[in-house]
Amino acid sequence: MDRYTLENEQGSIAKITSYGGIINELLVPDHGGILGDVVLDFDDLKQYETENFYFGCITGRVANRIAKGKFSVDGKDYTVVVNNEPNHLHGGTVGFDKVVWDAEELNTDRGPAENGQPDLELVEA
Repeated sequence: MDRYTLENEQGSIAKITSYGGIINELLVPDHGGILGDVVLDFDDLKQYETENFYFGCITGRVANRIAKGKFSVDGKDYTVVVNNEPNHLHGGTVGFDKVVWDAEELNTDRGPAENGQPDLELVEA
């Protein structure tokens, strides 16, 4: 498992694991500039593997519940695992929160402001 650190110019720091894309630390400055962690998280990876609280993770393939683990798309019926009796929750027993993700740096050079937002000349994630 890898852990990545993202920082912005305002001093906020996010720490994200490749396991589940979990944000397990988010430090943001208070009005006095003192950084504080605002994320509820577990102490170790084992708890993320065994507990089902979905703290700060990527949820999916769906986020929320599928009633009784059944749904239809274009007239075709589907049944998915029930992991939150009587429903399917957040992608099941092995949802995106249990996947080890590959990280990739992405950059985009955007033109004029969109949707009335200030200009973002370069965005990196």
